Amino acid sequence: MNKILYLFNKEFVKNLFDKKVLPKYKNYKKISSIKIKSYKHGVWDETYHVVIEFYVVFIDENNNKIKFPIFCSAHSNEPRKNVYRALKFLWENNFNKGYLIVPKPLFYSNYFKATFYEGVVGDTLFSYIKNDDKENIRLIVKKSAQWFAKLHNLKIKNIKNFNLSNSRIETVFPGVKNVLKRIKSEYPEYIDDYKKIYALIIKNENNFLRRSRKRYLIHGDAHPDNVIKIGKEKTAVIDFADFCLGDFTRDLGTFLQQFRYMSSKIEDKNFISEMERLFLDNYFKNSKKKLNDEIKKRINNYYNYTSIRTATYFLMKEKPNKTRAESLIKNVCKNLGI
Repeated sequence: MNKILYLFNKEFVKNLFDKKVLPKYKNYKKISSIKIKSYKHGVWDETYHVVIEFYVVFIDENNNKIKFPIFCSAHSNEPRKNVYRALKFLWENNFNKGYLIVPKPLFYSNYFKATFYEGVVGDTLFSYIKNDDKENIRLIVKKSAQWFAKLHNLKIKNIKNFNLSNSRIETVFPGVKNVLKRIKSEYPEYIDDYKKIYALIIKNENNFLRRSRKRYLIHGDAHPDNVIKIGKEKTAVIDFADFCLGDFTRDLGTFLQQFRYMSSKIEDKNFISEMERLFLDNYFKNSKKKLNDEIKKRINNYYNYTSIRTATYFLMKEKPNKTRAESLIKNVCKNLGI
């Protein structure tokens, strides 16, 4: 039996949480029940990639029931210890305070190669985009910009990189060589465009990274489904598997591309452009950086990079969507003058 299946057994999980989680909550005396929900359920013979929510009911000293979710992110081939280290670092550097927050790290399991953390309760920016809720979209876009500015403003002296391979386009999992190999094998009609696109965006990134030694903590996967609105004021960002040191413009280019792409069903295109300006205005206001032509070029480079990653996702997923992928490939070629 695949060992990850133990995490879908309530009795096993309760025993695990009694030992690992309950001691971290001094005001609670016991765990009374657990419900299990799978958000990502990739379980094969020996390998796995899962995201699991455990809806846990605690009992406090006055016998009151307190309920909140605990999440697990686990991958057999990509240990999630970097996620735990990232959350722990951010938690220790005031991302547990104020209105711009992250989930609370609980523990890392070497056996499951999994990080466990207290979840945040709210709705994603993407859910508001799907409902065309312009008031909340405007609010969350502004808060998102402030969150990324807060992250990029953190001091990184003497910090070990949380995910070294993720710091450059060329080596981001699964690596450009592997991407090109699969495209050549499965979609040879796109291989010439893919080679030209990756050669140019990698060259653009390397040119900057050679000129400057300045690096920033970046989220690495900034998009509307990873931004959570909590109540009226708080905003959290989740999913730190790609957290690393890199160029801050990568988060900006990624967010802008994913926001526009995920907003494709919003009919008011002027509103989308307005939100892009709102995001950048608030980011640079709070980051104390100035938007200049060089930064714009770097943002655009990561915008194109995110577009081709999205195209690759549509080509390589279980049920490919060639039409959506081809549209993205054409747009990237046009943007890069290929």
